Amino acid sequence: MKGIIEILMDEHKEILKFVESLHKKCLIFMEEDKISIQEFRDGIQFIREFADKAHHQKEEKVLFRAMMEHLGPTAEKLVKGGMLVEHDLARLHVSELEKAIQAYEENPNAENKLDILANAMGYCYLLKRHAMKEDEVVYPFAQRALSSEVMEQLDREAAEYMKELEQ
Repeated sequence: MKGIIEILMDEHKEILKFVESLHKKCLIFMEEDKISIQEFRDGIQFIREFADKAHHQKEEKVLFRAMMEHLGPTAEKLVKGGMLVEHDLARLHVSELEKAIQAYEENPNAENKLDILANAMGYCYLLKRHAMKEDEVVYPFAQRALSSEVMEQLDREAAEYMKELEQ
C-alpha cells in the first residue's frame, strides 16, 4: 500500500500532465484562434474532480490538518499562509476561467479570449510552482517532523478518503 506522500506526489504527476496539455491548448487558441470549448470544460471538470476534490481536499483534510495539529506555528504558517492560499487562488482561476468561457461563447471577442488565456495560464503557472513547493518543501518537512505513528495513521486516512471518493 502506498503512503500518503507517495500518493500525493503521484497525483502531482497527473495534474502536471494536465497542466502541460492545457498550456498547449492555450497556445493553439492564441496562435491559431482555434478553441474547443468542450475540451476546456472537460479540463475544468478534471480540475474540480481530481486536482481539487481528490488531491487538494486530501491534503487539506488529512495531511495539512495533521501538520497543524502536531507541528505547531511553523506548519500553521506554511499551510495557512501558503498552501491553502494557493489552493484558493487555484479555485479562483478555475471559477474565472469558467466565466470567461461562457462569456466567449456568447461573444467571441478579444477581451473574452484574453480572459480565457489569462486564467488558464494563471492556473498552469500556479500549479507548477505549487506542486514543486509541496514536493520539495512541504512533504519532506511532514515526513521529517511527523512521527512514524502519525504518518501511518495518515496513510490509513488517505486510503479511506480515496475509497470514499470511489463510491
